[in-house]
Amino acid sequence: MSRWSPRVTVATVIPRDDRFLLVEEDRGGPVSVFNQPAGHLEPGERLTEAARRETREETARDVTITDYLGLYIFTAAEGLIFHSHGFIARPGGALATPLDHGILGAHWLCLEEIESLAQEGRLRSPLVLTRIRDYHAGRRFPLSVIHEA
Repeated sequence: MSRWSPRVTVATVIPRDDRFLLVEEDRGGPVSVFNQPAGHLEPGERLTEAARRETREETARDVTITDYLGLYIFTAAEGLIFHSHGFIARPGGALATPLDHGILGAHWLCLEEIESLAQEGRLRSPLVLTRIRDYHAGRRFPLSVIHEA
């Protein structure tokens, strides 16, 4: 019998002046969707390294990971289960690198704009708004709560 393995992902909340950096993605549907910079953990990669890498690839911006937001478990419509590690980061400088395939752009959006996108069904998952609300509620843990050998 094979073991069940959830998909391990990372997502990063990046605040600046009451706005959040989100990526606009082409998922092949009639409209684009919005997400935090996020993606899958690669073999041998640490969680914080994955969060920085995904942010660089999807926003062409470097960040400093400052806090752990928490573990978010999500079951997708097709039954896949994701264990998504949320992080908070401070934005750094822009990079002269292209955006990942399927990323249409990176946008600084206020909470009201993100809530409007949620009402339109244009967030990649409900976790996008949940993470931002958790950030606003002051939820954060030191990175030292993560023990990676």
